Amino acid sequence: MLQMMKLPFVKKRPTVAVVRMSGLISASGRATLNDQTFAPVLERAFKKGKPDAVALSINSPGGSPVQSSLIGKRIRRLAHETKTPVFAFVEDVAASGGYWLAVTADEIFADDSSIVGSIGVISAGFGVHELLNRYGVERRVYTAGSSKSQLDPFRPENPEDVERLKKLLEEIHENFKSHVTHHRGTKLALDRDLFTGEIWTGRSAIDVGLVDGIGHLVPVMQDRFGDRVRFRTYGPKQGWGKRFGISLFDQGIGSIEERAAFAQFGL
Repeated sequence: MLQMMKLPFVKKRPTVAVVRMSGLISASGRATLNDQTFAPVLERAFKKGKPDAVALSINSPGGSPVQSSLIGKRIRRLAHETKTPVFAFVEDVAASGGYWLAVTADEIFADDSSIVGSIGVISAGFGVHELLNRYGVERRVYTAGSSKSQLDPFRPENPEDVERLKKLLEEIHENFKSHVTHHRGTKLALDRDLFTGEIWTGRSAIDVGLVDGIGHLVPVMQDRFGDRVRFRTYGPKQGWGKRFGISLFDQGIGSIEERAAFAQFGL
């Protein structure tokens, strides 16, 4: 029986694992960009075939700070365990939680017109108590705990509740700022406040240290690893229900949410 011989002088082609991370970041079942969905994806990308690098292809307007943190920590943990360099490539947008993910890479590249930044935290809602009053609808709420019904959209706004919410947002914002400064370090411009929620194009983001360079995934990786580099793309697997269109309503709601999130950045 003939056996394949491993020739010591035949050099293995370098491989880059490409992980596509697109859409709204949310723990909701309507979103696919969350830690539960991406845990097996990242495990395969970092460990299957021992790639020379992992490239994150990011196109996200953000979302849940917790899910962003969970995914980001998983990326860094796997990068450390496997000693694999990580590169982030921003497509249309990497804003808010999307930028949180990009920052976990060792280097960040973007297109000239990519939208980057939005390092801030937001909470939005509606107040409809006047509408209820107009139609004579009485809201009845019973709680055990004085803060249990805080920020109820069907009741007038309570200044104490608003102050409490602002404190929570500030704490999350501090976590975001700490994450960016920890990973970007001395690359960040010292003469600008980068944490106001402002956004930049890819080109201007280089000037303030949020991005390392202008470049697209394939040419940059070929420049680093040679023209013979192989790409293996990884992404979440869709369940049979989604593949056959059974969850159309759920997908439709998710699509509306994503469109609204991308629309903030004119996309």
